[in-house]
Amino acid sequence: MGITKTEIFTDEQNQLAVLLKAIAHPARIAILQHIIKANACICGDLVEELGLAQATISQHLRELKNAGLIQGTIEGVSVCYCIEPKAWALLQKQLNYFFNSYAQPKTCC
Repeated sequence: MGITKTEIFTDEQNQLAVLLKAIAHPARIAILQHIIKANACICGDLVEELGLAQATISQHLRELKNAGLIQGTIEGVSVCYCIEPKAWALLQKQLNYFFNSYAQPKTCC
């Protein structure tokens, strides 16, 4: 297996790729939507809400947390998660820049 050549890309390109990879699964999008809809920290009710196994949800939460999109705190036996505002703002800024950089040409293939 070859090595990735992330060093040939800009920090912004690598950062955006990491964030997009973290949300590139429907379960992770559902988790983020649930957290956003609640507008509060979510503590352990995702299994019932999403209908996925606890181990599956834990894996998806770990991916989102590793990418920095959510943050978590331990409260007793449960872990509570919420959106990490700075990372969320960064993702929004980078996506806006990415999409706004396209200007539809007069002609194309």
